[in-house]
Amino acid sequence: MADPDSAQPVVALRGVGKTFGNGTVALDRLDLTVRAGEFLSILGPSGCGKSTALRLIAGLSAPNRGGVELRGSADGAPPGVGFVFQEPTLMPWARVAGNVALPLELAGLPREQAAPRAAQVLARVGLAGFGDAFPRELSGGMKMRVSIARALVTEPSLLLMDEPFAALDEITRFRLNDDLLTLWQTLRKTVIFVTHSVFESVFLSQRVVVMTARPGRILTELTIDAPYPRDESFRTSPEYGAFCRHASQALREAMAMDEPVMEASAMEAAR
Repeated sequence: MADPDSAQPVVALRGVGKTFGNGTVALDRLDLTVRAGEFLSILGPSGCGKSTALRLIAGLSAPNRGGVELRGSADGAPPGVGFVFQEPTLMPWARVAGNVALPLELAGLPREQAAPRAAQVLARVGLAGFGDAFPRELSGGMKMRVSIARALVTEPSLLLMDEPFAALDEITRFRLNDDLLTLWQTLRKTVIFVTHSVFESVFLSQRVVVMTARPGRILTELTIDAPYPRDESFRTSPEYGAFCRHASQALREAMAMDEPVMEASAMEAAR
């Protein structure tokens, strides 16, 4: 796994601002650097712009101010990006293998080449043998595993995850947290994980950045200086509890800064 202090930056947000058409300022002066191989969580209150920041990194939206830089290699080529959304968003009419292979087929890879790669990544997420199932036949946790497999099938170096486990029960969520860390350690991806769970962010991450309430910017960051692999013994340790208390305090401070902002022109129009 990467040492966040020594690895090269792979993502950099510099003075990023994002204002929506209705005048809502989602992000303001957001600065964030993520290093290659790092597992970083973005923690913050609902509506603080966590998901917006992730979409800007993915190129699904553009900032109004500032810049987003992605560096994937020494020659400056951007990294491949995989995105796991809050909902699995699987095609109900397609089998699991077809859902996972979709990004490869959209990229022009012949089906006979895409199929074995889909099978391989399904095995990595614990779904070997489920390629012929339909999404309706799967549990919520299994659907999310399919979504993770689909994000990994293109072999991206950067994996963006937008609260992927928020809707799952606690037991399933713990199991998927464990499995995600195993994948990260095995595949050596850079992971940016958005969550509103203090406990999840501390368990998973090398570093947690805490965002203020809207307009979102970084309030503080916490280094989770605990060794991997992490398991149930870490979840029940005094060390974990102390990290969670520090993160909870930072989140309370962030929530206290809830001052919705509108652009001057939009405020004038609203009068």
